[in-house]
Amino acid sequence: MTEQAIQELRELVHGGETLAVEFKGDWSGNKQSPNNPGLSDKDLTEALVALANTEGGFLLLGVEDDGTLTDVRPHHQDEKGLMAMVAHRTTPFLSVNAVLCELDGHSIMRVEVPKSRQLIATTEGVLLRRRLKADRTPEAVPFYPHEFLSRQSSFGDIDPSAIVFEEISNKQLDGLQRLRLRQMIETYPGDATLKELSDDELDLALQLVVEKNGALHPTMAGLLILGTEKLLRQYLNTYEVAFQVLEGTEVRRNLFYRKPLLETFEAVSKEFSTLIREEELDVGLFRVPVPNYDERAFREAFVNSLIHRDFNIFGTVLVQIDDHGLTISNPGSFIDGVNIHNLLVVRPHSRNPLLADVIKRIGLAERTGRGIDRIYEGLLRYGRPAPDYSASDETSVSVYLNNAQADLAFMRMHITASDKPMPLDSLIILSSLLHEKQLSIIELQAEVQKGERIVHSEVEELVELGLITPHGNGRGRTYMISAEMYAKAGNKAAFVRQAGFTKIQQEQMILSFIDAHGSINRAETIELCKLNLSQANRMLKQLRDKGAIEMILRGKSTSYVRK
Repeated sequence: MTEQAIQELRELVHGGETLAVEFKGDWSGNKQSPNNPGLSDKDLTEALVALANTEGGFLLLGVEDDGTLTDVRPHHQDEKGLMAMVAHRTTPFLSVNAVLCELDGHSIMRVEVPKSRQLIATTEGVLLRRRLKADRTPEAVPFYPHEFLSRQSSFGDIDPSAIVFEEISNKQLDGLQRLRLRQMIETYPGDATLKELSDDELDLALQLVVEKNGALHPTMAGLLILGTEKLLRQYLNTYEVAFQVLEGTEVRRNLFYRKPLLETFEAVSKEFSTLIREEELDVGLFRVPVPNYDERAFREAFVNSLIHRDFNIFGTVLVQIDDHGLTISNPGSFIDGVNIHNLLVVRPHSRNPLLADVIKRIGLAERTGRGIDRIYEGLLRYGRPAPDYSASDETSVSVYLNNAQADLAFMRMHITASDKPMPLDSLIILSSLLHEKQLSIIELQAEVQKGERIVHSEVEELVELGLITPHGNGRGRTYMISAEMYAKAGNKAAFVRQAGFTKIQQEQMILSFIDAHGSINRAETIELCKLNLSQANRMLKQLRDKGAIEMILRGKSTSYVRK
């Protein structure tokens, strides 16, 4: 194994078990016993099936649940034999990649498991998936038939919102909801070609109803938009929306809705609008409104939660506002191919394509499918932190919109820099530099979520405009907001404060601390260099990449020592 491969294996072990990483000890009791049965092929296969039916990942055979290395039994040390055994014991057969590794004097079998689009079962009929328990540790659980639709919709294999309810006639739908639909098309505005259609033509054009055996019946999208509350409770009882306002520990509003989707959207939007407060910023001859929440960003985030939720599972779309910001969450994980690291660039697609298309044609959502851009712009243009999706997991998608005090100096800075609105990528770069002080191209890539060449081009354009300034050369080159821009924003001293310690100074401080105390952990790095958690992680990773330090595991905590 290469040094890099050994380091990656060590990081998997130190990282502990996750949804995509499983540890399996291969011995049972005393390793020296000649009758030691160890881990059975049946149990090993079931663990691999659970991984394949979830997110895929790695199974490390010869590692106990607590990360202790205990070796692989001779029975499982044949890589090709193990792969053949797994294929033979699964249906359809599961193709894994097994590699026997040596780590700190112990033999470990690293089994890489692909995420399967098909459901994989053992030949004995066992069907499993993985989930996180309340303590965030993983477990394998049965995969029940009612969960199959959720999985298929996440892959885009089916469209739940296009399912037809043949037991419901279009005559049972609510004409008032259709009137609300027409009013929204006029207000937002939506697809102008829809305005001239008759009621039946409108319903058919949007596929709110379809013809079956000579009669018209609603799709799920049609039931959500034109159905009555009684029909929704009877045929779509997983549908619910909640609106909560918290002040400290006090609940000021706690409203629940099972009304048709458009009526619910209007009701929640009305409640939300009463909480918006505005101040104004003078920029030259203009006065720019500065709200505590951007209404377009809220609308896109709320609509996303309504149309991307998983209707096959129980759960509530939650809009919750507290003293610090707004959280919007919906049942159902990100669909396949989407995660928090590619939200800005992944091809737009939905778990409920028909419902999403209807909402776009009405005008409630961005027609291009790039509503996520509006959410980012709605925070970054005011100097607030970017939307935070980190609370999302395998059961729900959650976005947090911080209502921190707007950075008026930052607003004045980017508004005066150009006679047209700042592009989103430029806003992300400037915002990242505002909050992280100095960043390299590689670090900015993670924020912009685009390739190095594209990000480099955008950064150099900002340099030419005088908005940011470079420091250093080559791969070590970093960028920060320029002194000129701070001066234009009326905050000359901020440039000096923003510069803070250079990265070289911070690296030397960390190394000096290790020399004095033997090791350093993340908390000590944060305190020593006055960094936040992400900055500290980045700094320690850079030192490891340079070969200056290495990571060690002490109990359940991670420390860093001189290499």
